[in-house]
Formats: sequence, structure tokens, C-alpha cells
Amino acid sequence: MRIAVFHNLQCGGGVKRALYNLTKHLVMMGHVVDAFVPGSADETFLPMKEVASSHRVFPIQRTLRGTASAVLRRLGHLRSSWVDYEGTQRSIAKAINAGSYDVVLTEHDSWTKAPFILKYLAGPVVYYCPEPDRSQEAILDAAWRPAATQERFRWWRDRRDKYLQRWHTQIDKDNARFASYVVTNSYFSHEAILRAFGANAFVSYLGTDVEVFRPLGGPREDYVLSVGGCHHAKGFDFLIRSLGRMDPKLRPPLVVVANVSEPPWEAHLVRLAASLNVDLRIKVGVSDYELVLWYNQAKLFVYAPYLEPFGLVVLEAMACETPVIAVKEGGVRESVIHNETGILVDREEEAFAQAISELLQDDLQRERLACRALEAVRSFWTWQHAAKRLEGHLVRCANQRRA
Repeated sequence: MRIAVFHNLQCGGGVKRALYNLTKHLVMMGHVVDAFVPGSADETFLPMKEVASSHRVFPIQRTLRGTASAVLRRLGHLRSSWVDYEGTQRSIAKAINAGSYDVVLTEHDSWTKAPFILKYLAGPVVYYCPEPDRSQEAILDAAWRPAATQERFRWWRDRRDKYLQRWHTQIDKDNARFASYVVTNSYFSHEAILRAFGANAFVSYLGTDVEVFRPLGGPREDYVLSVGGCHHAKGFDFLIRSLGRMDPKLRPPLVVVANVSEPPWEAHLVRLAASLNVDLRIKVGVSDYELVLWYNQAKLFVYAPYLEPFGLVVLEAMACETPVIAVKEGGVRESVIHNETGILVDREEEAFAQAISELLQDDLQRERLACRALEAVRSFWTWQHAAKRLEGHLVRCANQRRA
């Protein structure tokens, strides 16, 4: 098949890693995959030109109307206005429509979630939607509140953010209406999309690179690890409070490896850890080589984001034979089998602390969970398997259009 791929992702993370590896394996399977990227996208992390059959970047088109919306641009911390973003994506759609592609695969947009390009694509389109816009969820507002109390101009920021959140949610819904075939990463996300858009979404599970994320066989060090962007949605505050409830003689240091960090939130975590006598170490922007070492040297991988749609880092830990303890919510319930490939715990600090204490003291249980997790990853959760699953949806969408 000839496949066009579009994305407007802004920073490194699981979503970009997924798109990069899915593209790589679709090309390896014999498909022609051409990448179309606006100038607003961040191509420094896992650039698509390394794996796509061809790669075109479209500079953001500056317009008079876009310039007139400069106030809103500053409010949203954007490099360009919504008007200019949409105009550029309209031009990209025109180029794709002229390319006689069998199917188009669009990722979600870091700014708008459902991208504007969905309005303008004429051929069969698969929209890979990890999750609908969550900016107005009460849990995320509650999670951010402790750090927000330390911010200057909090009154102004709260009102600005609420305005932008409503705007983002509406844009997401408006653009998603044009997606006729939606694919997502978990049944948890499927249900969220059904609630938000009233649209069905097919589940196409992701994977991990077992050649990069693998056991190295070295000794384990005395720390527990968590990985993800250092912001309030990832639940690192919950992990710190849970560790604070452990016996100080058993309490391990917590290492957080993050691709990006919000300074106010990072400062809040440091203060919280100090108040609970938890040894917290935050590492930002490490290489994949370093990340694999962190996974391999940790005694446990702990994970507690708020309603995470899938959680790619859990698979990375499992592929490195690092036992996983995770909060029992979101998409992680589909990748971790309780007491078989990891431990799932309710979001309760005392219970989470007890699970960490018990597993740290049970060498045989850690080894059993780690071995079974590695077997599960290699038999189902690889990028080869994930690309084959996605290929089925791309073929189905293309055939539906022909019919």
C-alpha cells in the first residue's frame, strides 16, 4: 500500500516513539510510507525522515488574519495562531489528496488533539487517537492545585487556563467529527472516545522495541524507578507520598526519568519529597541508552499516572525484566496481568507502600514476575506485532472506501 502519515507532535514521548516505530515496521513490511509534517512539529526526537519512505516539511504559513490573533497566540503559548496552523494543514491535505494514496494515517496534534487536517483529507483516513482532550478533567485540576498555590499571578493563570481548556475541548470535538475510522491504544481509550465524541474506535495495541529495551543481566541497585513527563498528570506526587508511608529502613530512593519537566511541578515534587524524607532524584532528557540502564538497574518500576490511556513505559520496563507495580486504572490494566506479569494496586497510598515493601523483600516473586513479563512482551507486545495489528486497520479502511 501507499500510505501518507501526518503528525504535529511537539516533544519526545510515547506517542512519537509509537509513530516512529510503527512507520519503521510498515516500511519494513513492504509499504510505501510518506511523512507529511508541518513546521510546528518537533522532529528532533526520533525524526520521521529516518524511517519514512519520504519526508516533507511544510513551513507554517503566516497570514494577516493569523497575525490579528496574536493575543490568543500569546495566551496559549503558541508559536503561531490557530488560523495559521489550520491553513498549513489545509495545504498538507491538498498535497496528500494529489498523491493517490491508498490510505492516510493521522496522529493526534499536540495542540488540538484531533488535527485540523481531518477536515480536508479526501481519501480514506485512519485517525490514531490516543485519547480525547482531557484538559477539563477534575482529577487533573485537583492534581495541579498544590503546585499552583506557589505560582505568581495564579488568579490570572487560572482564568486563562479555563478559557483555553474549553477552547481546546471544542476544537478537538469539532475536528474529530471528520474522522470516519478511528483507532486507539486500549479499550479504556475506546470508552473515553465513545463518551467524548460518540464515535466508535478500534483498538490496535502498541508495542516496544525488544532490541533496545532488553535485559542486560547486571546487578540491581537500591532504587525504584518511574518514567514519564514531569508534570501533574503522571502521579509522581502519589508515589512520593506512598514511599513516605514506608518504614524508613526499607524505603528506597525514587528515581524519576522524564523527557520534559514543568519547573513549578518539579519544584513542588522536591519540596514534597523533602517534607516526607523521601530521596528523590529527577533526571530530565536522558538518551535511550541511559534509559535502558536505569530500567535494568532498578529493583522495581512504579507507575501511578492519573487515567493514563495506555502507558508505553510499562512495556519498556517489562522488556527489561524489571518488576512492575502500577495503580489499577487506565490502560495499564490491559498490559499488566495482576500477580502474573506485575502487581496492580488501588490508588491508595498505604496499599501501594505495602506492595512495594513486600516485593522488595521477596526475591523469588520479583524474579517470577520479571520472567513472565518478559515472555509476555516478546510474544505479543513488540513493534512487529503492533505494526501487523495496525496494518489490518489500514487495509480495512482502504477497502471500505473502495467498496
